[in-house]
Amino acid sequence: MDHSGGQTPVDHRDQETLRAHVARELARSRQRSTLLTDAVDEDDLVRQHSRLMSPLVWDYAHIANQEELWLVRDVGGREPVRSDIDEIYDAFKHPRSNRPQLPLLGPSETRRYVGEVRDKVLDVLDRSTFEGSRLVDNAFAFGMIVQHEQQHDETMLATHQLRSGPPVLHAPPPPRAEGLALPAEVLVPGGGFVMGTSTEPWALDNERPHHEVWVDAFLIDTTPVTCGAYLEFVGAGGYTDPRWWTEAGWAHRQAAELVAPAFWDRVGGVWLRTRFGVVEPIPEDEPVVHVSFHEAQAYATWAGRRLPTEAEWEKAARFDPATGRSLRYPWGDEDPTPERANLGQRHLRPAPVGAYPAGASPTGVHQLIGDVWEWTSSDFHGYPGFTAFPYKEYSEVFFGADYKVLRGGSFGSDQAAVRATFRNWDYPIRRQIFAGFRCARDVRPGEFD
Repeated sequence: MDHSGGQTPVDHRDQETLRAHVARELARSRQRSTLLTDAVDEDDLVRQHSRLMSPLVWDYAHIANQEELWLVRDVGGREPVRSDIDEIYDAFKHPRSNRPQLPLLGPSETRRYVGEVRDKVLDVLDRSTFEGSRLVDNAFAFGMIVQHEQQHDETMLATHQLRSGPPVLHAPPPPRAEGLALPAEVLVPGGGFVMGTSTEPWALDNERPHHEVWVDAFLIDTTPVTCGAYLEFVGAGGYTDPRWWTEAGWAHRQAAELVAPAFWDRVGGVWLRTRFGVVEPIPEDEPVVHVSFHEAQAYATWAGRRLPTEAEWEKAARFDPATGRSLRYPWGDEDPTPERANLGQRHLRPAPVGAYPAGASPTGVHQLIGDVWEWTSSDFHGYPGFTAFPYKEYSEVFFGADYKVLRGGSFGSDQAAVRATFRNWDYPIRRQIFAGFRCARDVRPGEFD
């Protein structure tokens, strides 16, 4: 069995190749941040559109502050650009609900700060050798900052979904499904597989180290649960019948008065959704999005199924029965392409199920990367042998039963921050994130004898 956990996507022996790759990723991430902040006026930038989210201007300055801390000061050994604002943009010192009351940099000052930090970072990049410590080996710190910016870009995209007013973001529709006759579920064989990675150069601490995990045979949905299927649950009284909900889930459903996924409204007997300012009919062939863990779990129970564990999800996404290898992505070790996955807010919505046959896993599971984050039944914990790096606040402080693991990324995730080992987590009540799910079930006795 291959224990590599994935191949290195960048040749670390070629310094100039790596330097050029980092520069492209930094520029690509900044282009997206600029798009998300330039799309609205200054009033929108400083407004808090939901207590669940920061003002967009906070996210933008926070991105630059993290870049300054890690790349300008730590890797580069340079003097601070703005040490006076470190505490303001420390995410652990100020909850999102309180950030509008902080003395934040205004939009113009934020843009100047963002530009000044990036100029210094590019100078540090030109002088870096990418070796000598774990922080700089294979440009890890630069990769960490690229991923951090892309993660905040997805957060800012979620803020755009929560803002009111006419649409300000635009994108072409995703590709249509090719009419393939996909089975409802596929069998993933039992046995051990390598979970996590020890070699992916930009993998974050919670993805490490690789380790062998035994997973019994199970069946998993070929595609994420669609809006059409979820409408059946709603129409069958799924939100009014406590039989399908856990005690915690039912209590939250009642307290929050949930009746359907977030951003769905029933108007004149027809369900509509609001998507980035556009009100439209529910697209029944798209994966359902903006559902909490509790809603996903209730649907699965109603359907006579369950949510997959995190290990089951990763085995379905990575394991190749023909070779016994764990792949970097469902389709292999190559980076994502537009033909394989719906990423990077390219389409501003999930694609119809079956739209990415080139992205299927060896066992025939589709759309595991992109479209919607997928809730799993697992709590967020470190792997055996976990070591916090480079700071405990990235992962370790979140370990425990309060958070559920999500996998796979969404249409708002970027390829730099998504791979088959990448782990996301959130509270089980959260719905503003671009989350959906697929179901799994155990193999019945004698089913495949």
